[in-house]
Amino acid sequence: MLLAATHGFTAEISPAERRSGFSFMSPATQAIQNDDTANPGMLWVLDGEALWTAKAGDAGRACADCHGDAKASMRGVAARYPAFDPVLARPVDLAERVNLCRTRHQQATPFASESRELLALTALIGTQSRGIAIDGGSDPRLVPFIAAGRERFMRRQGQLNLACTNCHDDNWDKHLAGSAITQAHPTGYPLYRLEWQSLGSLQRRLRSCITGVRAQAYDYGAPELVELELYLMSRARGMPMETPAVRP
Repeated sequence: MLLAATHGFTAEISPAERRSGFSFMSPATQAIQNDDTANPGMLWVLDGEALWTAKAGDAGRACADCHGDAKASMRGVAARYPAFDPVLARPVDLAERVNLCRTRHQQATPFASESRELLALTALIGTQSRGIAIDGGSDPRLVPFIAAGRERFMRRQGQLNLACTNCHDDNWDKHLAGSAITQAHPTGYPLYRLEWQSLGSLQRRLRSCITGVRAQAYDYGAPELVELELYLMSRARGMPMETPAVRP
């Protein structure tokens, strides 16, 4: 106990207590997520369907040329990301996987981080895993990267000297500036935030939190952000995917 107090580490949320961010929302916001005709994130999914069949790059190939119907080939895929890439010898998240496919197989220019195209394709792929249990971090090659992500989640940083765990493990179900503090389970990314009036990735949310404690945010695609993503997905293992979720 003394060691935990000294390092600022706290007890992680037990599986029996885990709750999706959906459960912290108002009934009105829950209703928006539950109705595909009202969920604004579905606009990105529709864009993703068009991009899936559009030929691109010097290779003149579409995603569908390799993977066929996304509803079949992409089912369950997002629930396993970030995943280990043998060529790079490190984990990559779903957005980087899309861009690796573009450069390796389509011979096309990667999409910019948080671009509508990249969000559209990741939303399309993520939607095929709705209701499927998260299986992030099950590959044994990911163990050291999960540990690095956990250490970063537990580490205090910034001018406010706060760690992710201080909010999301210690104070979940309380409020900060009128907003509910959730348990930080990434069950619905990319998701539509009413605050953003747009779809956004988990890395966008992580960068926002880091800035919120007055620390220097990592660049999009940085290994540190991918490791955080991986740790969060590993601790949400078994929870159902909700992409595209809606949050306040």
